Amino acid sequence: MSAIAQGKAAVIVPPLAKSPGYWSGVWRRFKTDKVAVCAGLVVLAIILMAIFADYIAPADPTRSSMLRRLRPIGTPGYPLGADELGRDMLSRLIHGARLSLFMGVVPVFIAFIIGSVIGVAAGFFGGKFNTITMRTVDVFYAFPSVLLAIALSGALGAGITNSLLSLTIVFIPPIARIAESVTTQVRSMDYVEAARASGANAITIIRVHVLGNVLGPIFVYATSLISVSMILASGLSFLGLGTKPPTPEWGLMLNTLRTAIYVQPWVAALPGAAIFITSISFNLLSDGLRSAMDVKG
Repeated sequence: MSAIAQGKAAVIVPPLAKSPGYWSGVWRRFKTDKVAVCAGLVVLAIILMAIFADYIAPADPTRSSMLRRLRPIGTPGYPLGADELGRDMLSRLIHGARLSLFMGVVPVFIAFIIGSVIGVAAGFFGGKFNTITMRTVDVFYAFPSVLLAIALSGALGAGITNSLLSLTIVFIPPIARIAESVTTQVRSMDYVEAARASGANAITIIRVHVLGNVLGPIFVYATSLISVSMILASGLSFLGLGTKPPTPEWGLMLNTLRTAIYVQPWVAALPGAAIFITSISFNLLSDGLRSAMDVKG
């Protein structure tokens, strides 16, 4: 603090309070949303489970024993039962989280990068470039995501790589549409017009003034697609267009256990429960991020 002498009196001038940043405000608002925080903890737990699956899983997920097939939940040595080949369900669920999360996150991340580039460029430059680009995107956007993913995977062939490629193509159009929409709003702002008037080129304006204001909404929307990607990837594996046995993956586990639904329904439902819990957690986390990043809200 500084003192300014005025005769015998002194005026104490307190230091200026530092205003909180945008991201600190986002974190403060996010912490108050208990549902989003709980969903984030569940997602974090699933991610850690997938990373350390080799150390957490009690047994080899591919080791089979026909003498122990379709053991019920609570069997000694098999806390979540055994599948149709006598493999430990708990170990397969833990290891299956790896591939399920991978198939959920990676296509959305790649589509986030490609779709953001396409949408930001179309929204910023506008005109004929916007019309041609977005009409091309709308051709893919017009198809339901499930049918498009199945059609692309069927044309490319079964396998993890082709599933990743097909899911990435499915998610590029909606992300590009969101990116184009928010960029169109930002480019008419006063600070963008001032940057143009100052002689800044388009690349500089996009990098300095546009990206910082549009990546947030695009990222939040992309996080909501992770659950969709997981469900679509599981559906492709269920149809035989994704992961191949004996690799543990939740959708593939649903496919192989469908014949046991009348013998051990609770064991057969475990992969579906894992998909549901993970998907709803990502959705709730995305909703929490959207509310926290909404300054007006």
